[in-house]
Amino acid sequence: MSHQLSELIELIKGHRVFIQTHNFPDQDAIASAFGLQVLLENYGIKTIICHHGCVERAATANMVAQFGIEMTTDDDLKDMREEDYIINVDSQKGNSNIRDLIGYEVACIDHHPVFCEAESYRYKDIRIVGSCATIIADYFRQNEIEMPENVATALLYGLKCDTKDFTRGVTDLDVEIFNYLFPRADSRLIRRFQAAAIQFDELNAFADSMRNIDIYNGVAFTYLDFTCADAFMATVSDFILDIDKVIFAVVYARRGNGFKFSVRSEFDELDAGQIVSEALCGIGGGGGHKSMAGGYADESGIMNLGTDTHSVIRKLFLDVITKMPLSEIAAETIPELSGNELHSDRK
Repeated sequence: MSHQLSELIELIKGHRVFIQTHNFPDQDAIASAFGLQVLLENYGIKTIICHHGCVERAATANMVAQFGIEMTTDDDLKDMREEDYIINVDSQKGNSNIRDLIGYEVACIDHHPVFCEAESYRYKDIRIVGSCATIIADYFRQNEIEMPENVATALLYGLKCDTKDFTRGVTDLDVEIFNYLFPRADSRLIRRFQAAAIQFDELNAFADSMRNIDIYNGVAFTYLDFTCADAFMATVSDFILDIDKVIFAVVYARRGNGFKFSVRSEFDELDAGQIVSEALCGIGGGGGHKSMAGGYADESGIMNLGTDTHSVIRKLFLDVITKMPLSEIAAETIPELSGNELHSDRK
């Protein structure tokens, strides 16, 4: 057993253990939690996968059903105690996308940039790679643990989703893990899951969101004026980034007493995680990778900055973006962001 895994096993053995994902878990979070659960079973450690919010996407729900992954929402965790151990997977405590449960967060396995509260974990494995599934698969590989086909399929699916089929945030380790998982996984199932990127009942909402795009010299803003899931927002932001001449996408929708944001970037120097964190500083928070990030802002904080909510949001992001240095490629793609006055491309 590798030193890294033995450290985690030694920490949690003899305790009641929960594996907690971020709220409204996506494919990578669920696959990673499932993979870790099966991994720990090899060492006689039983775990419960838990999360806040529902599983929103048909493709993700299909994966959960196909593999019989048992997941418990926090509303059903009636017997969790303070002394129970929690392993945060694909998330870090203190972030806006994970609910604070009554148990003791002792460990973290994540692929996002280190959050300030990450230092309080007794065990942490935080690597900036394309997916959390990559880290979980690496535990199997390093320790030569036999991986069931359903685990390999789930992990490969999570890896493909979070890297958008290896087009963003890919590292050498992700490539190595792909080569490790591919012969062990059922690619036919993955193709079936991926075919449900947009659900039939979302078609009208998706079309409406496309009509509301406003582009300012390559920076696209879309307000979704309807109740929508986080996963749907992510689908819209991914799609918008594929539009010609768009290099940065900001999608937002009302959520509770504020606004939820999904952000995507074409170029590393326009760091999505850094930009959303700076843009929402003081009125909310956010973070993530260079290519994709998310955040939340209180409506009251936005209204304190101006009565036109959408103008305030655009200004918050554009003020940060226009200060970021661009590479020659990015500057050639969107020359207006190199210093000229911003304008809307909508006709």
